[in-house]
Amino acid sequence: MPNPTSIMIFAAGKGTRMLPLTQHQPKPLIAVEGKALLDHAMDLIPPLGPMRRVVNLHYKSAMIRNHLSGQDIQFSDETDQLLETGGGLRHALPLLGTDPVFTLNTDAVWRGANPLQQLAKAWDPTQMDALLLLIKQENAIGHSGQGDFVVDQNGRLSRGPGHIYSGAQIIKTDGLADITDTVFSLNLLWDKMLKNTRLFGLVSDTSWCDVGKPSSLPLASAMLGKPHV
Repeated sequence: MPNPTSIMIFAAGKGTRMLPLTQHQPKPLIAVEGKALLDHAMDLIPPLGPMRRVVNLHYKSAMIRNHLSGQDIQFSDETDQLLETGGGLRHALPLLGTDPVFTLNTDAVWRGANPLQQLAKAWDPTQMDALLLLIKQENAIGHSGQGDFVVDQNGRLSRGPGHIYSGAQIIKTDGLADITDTVFSLNLLWDKMLKNTRLFGLVSDTSWCDVGKPSSLPLASAMLGKPHV
């Protein structure tokens, strides 16, 4: 099976942790080093080749539509109800198609190897229902917490303190049809994959900054400004 040719970019959150910066603009349009977070995410996509790009919308959606106007991007509108990651992905399936898809959060910046290319290289749909890109604790800037997943020697995941989910993955979407909730996190789908031992992780050496609150902005700028070594 070829690598996915569709990507879901999550841009619908309210950005409450980013207040007051999100009082007048959505979080994906906050700038880091002169470039919107949304554009930092978009810049990761072209090396994959032609991709169907879908962006979901909720808070101040018109600003994101205007920012991306003229580009070959489709929008999944959640203006009436914010559906969270799982509900949002399912809502976007008519635009994404039925094959596995990349998903990417917009509240982080990266330095190093392209995370989406790393996922594409490691993706094995015969074994995997999802492949999550994970960050080592020492490479996770601006992030608090003990991590999300433990990775075994074969790459299979279990929950627990360890590596941090980066917000980038490849995931099969057929299991979304079995979830009865309208608003739900992708954690529900991951839990099903965990039970079937088909949730995998790839631990990256890429530097990653969680841009979730105003105090993260100088950290992100500093990370991006470091010379290559």
